[in-house]
Amino acid sequence: MIKTQLALEPSRTELPEVWRSEVQNQLSTGENVLSALEVDLDAKLHFAKGIVLLTERRIMARAPGQTVWQQWAYRRGMSLKLHDHAGVGHLELFDQQGRLDAWRFTLGQNLQALRLSELFAPVLDSHLSGQPLLREEEHACPTCKAPLEPDQEECPICTKVVHTPPSTWTLFRLWRFAKPYRWPLLAGFLLMLASTGAHMIPPYLSMPLMDNVLIPYQNGKPVDTHLVFLYMSGLTASAVLAWVLGWGKTYVLALVSERIGADLRTTTYEHLLRLSLEYFGGKRTGDLMSRIGSESDRICVFLSLHLLDFASDCLMIIMTGVILFTIDPWLAIVTLAPLPFIAWLIHLVRDRLRTGFEKIDRVWGEVTNVLADTIPGIRVVKAFAQEAREANRFRTANKHNLAVNDRLNKVWSLFSPTVSFLTELGILVIWVFGIWQVSKSHITVGVLTAFVTYSTRFYGRLDSMSRIVSVTQKSASAAKRIFDILDHVSSVPEPVNPAKLEKVEGNITLREVGFRYGNRAVNRGVSLDIKAGEMIGLVGHSGSGKSTLVNLICRFYDVAEGAILLDGKDIRSFAVSDYRRNIGLVLQEPFLFFGTIAENIAYGKPDATRAEIIAAARAAHAHEFILRLPQGYDSMVGERGQGLSGGERQRISIARALLIDPRILILDEATASVDSETEKEIQKALDNLVAGRTTIAIAHRLSTLQRANRLVVMDRGKVVEEGPHDELMAKEGAYYRLYQAQARNVDTDLDDTARKRYDDN
Repeated sequence: MIKTQLALEPSRTELPEVWRSEVQNQLSTGENVLSALEVDLDAKLHFAKGIVLLTERRIMARAPGQTVWQQWAYRRGMSLKLHDHAGVGHLELFDQQGRLDAWRFTLGQNLQALRLSELFAPVLDSHLSGQPLLREEEHACPTCKAPLEPDQEECPICTKVVHTPPSTWTLFRLWRFAKPYRWPLLAGFLLMLASTGAHMIPPYLSMPLMDNVLIPYQNGKPVDTHLVFLYMSGLTASAVLAWVLGWGKTYVLALVSERIGADLRTTTYEHLLRLSLEYFGGKRTGDLMSRIGSESDRICVFLSLHLLDFASDCLMIIMTGVILFTIDPWLAIVTLAPLPFIAWLIHLVRDRLRTGFEKIDRVWGEVTNVLADTIPGIRVVKAFAQEAREANRFRTANKHNLAVNDRLNKVWSLFSPTVSFLTELGILVIWVFGIWQVSKSHITVGVLTAFVTYSTRFYGRLDSMSRIVSVTQKSASAAKRIFDILDHVSSVPEPVNPAKLEKVEGNITLREVGFRYGNRAVNRGVSLDIKAGEMIGLVGHSGSGKSTLVNLICRFYDVAEGAILLDGKDIRSFAVSDYRRNIGLVLQEPFLFFGTIAENIAYGKPDATRAEIIAAARAAHAHEFILRLPQGYDSMVGERGQGLSGGERQRISIARALLIDPRILILDEATASVDSETEKEIQKALDNLVAGRTTIAIAHRLSTLQRANRLVVMDRGKVVEEGPHDELMAKEGAYYRLYQAQARNVDTDLDDTARKRYDDN
């Protein structure tokens, strides 16, 4: 990285308004603030405001809830350490004697803390050496100034709030879905061309009908029946032909558009399934459902109806213009005179409609998000009597949606009548100019009649085309939201040439593994060897990085540093699906799909026989309670398995893992949410599941992990201890303290239970 000299100018960092005057009073003459951290937690983790300042001469701080300022002049041996634990950031100042002070803050302040801690060492060196301050050139976002990783080009903060308005050109990207149906599309276009041409015949036949039959008859001449029959036959034939061709083009193009819409939904959903968990962590369920469902349906309707009408209107206008110029050029010019004004008006409102409809889609996503939150969680809503609150949330979102639509409708309501007025004005001009032309004997009445008929159709189509502006912008907005999914690249990529994964032994090796959530380091330098068939237990406080480590082993996320090896090969070299087929996962909150018991057990192996399903259920100690259900294995479970108890859902989850016979087993708090009796049943099932498999178990109840071959103790994202239970207890280190703390809690709970029983008696 390039080092550049830092000029020590006043106000090197922007201070919050509330601190400026107070900080200025604390600074010496010529002293400047180089970096500032506003801390928001006191020593008891209560919310309170304080500030830590870094100048070229010293560190200054006012602790949260205090009024006295403290200061530490720079001297040799000073250091500043930054870390986080359980969602709380810690900044500690040390010298050679020990810790001088510590400050705590929520992780929303982590960016400021990162800047201050990185600047401390060069400022200290500069002060002690008397040399000008040199600092490494930062790789930061040009907009929000947030520090970025060396290989990170896109700022995650800015990309969350920037909404690019959809462009109509986005619709052309749908060609990749239309290309397989190009020949039916060509057939539909030719049918449309022929159908439009058939619609052009009746007005053209009205000219000789008027001039050669009706006007002569009005002047006293007899009716030529042969001409009448000829013209009537032509009008009838053109009407029938237009009907047949219109039906054909509508049917063909509707079939094609439905298939394009189906392919669009399928491709989007399949791509969504391939994305990593990181993507879903920042999205709402209702929004994703809306994109795949209603947005793709809107595009399908646009392709099958509105685009078809638009293309037909364009052909009708072109053909009408050609015919009008063929009949009489001057009258044609007058007829087409309002066209530039209408085109200008369409261009004027297009941008406002484009941004407006994109905002409507986002606001509508807020409405569906409320539904997606409350309907699956209706039991919690009712349990806490929050029906009124959720109804108010929906009402607020719905009002926001209504307000955005009202603002857009003000533009649209003016635009559409204006176009209609211009079309009516255009027809009136044709009548006036046409009558003058007839009076001068430049054209006949039949020509004027044909012009009026053609003009009526022309302006009718023009009015219809103006209305498609709204539909087009809605569809462009829908297409943008879908392509936002399709353009997203998974952070867990598939290898170009995946290594073959044949027989898996189950040896797992972690080499200096590190992982970050944004700017927050979760795991740092984790090294661990797990032998095939060995069971290890991961223990530690909440937020110590246990679940993140398991997610990395499952490759739900990819490591930021180091590597994870399976049988000596980097797991990133395997195809993701091949690798995960060897992993069985039992979660704290098992998820069951709407369907039968048998279908849920066989989810990982859909072609399993009924005998295999029953064998897995027996091993999971689930067979007995399944037989007590009304339809046994064919009993339907509700959405998310709400028709079963927590222990029953967990045993079905264990049976599901047993059925695929994985070489690697992950148990993530598998017995944390059940009572002691149910835990015994689940533990029996887990004993069958663990046998002969490489097992990684996470549990808060340390007693459940005593049968593990080794226990791995994690703290602040690092492995701090490793070994069997008895050995770790003898060390009286981190594991010993965890165990004793849990034992005290258990004793307290037992005392409380005994006291309650005594009081009841």
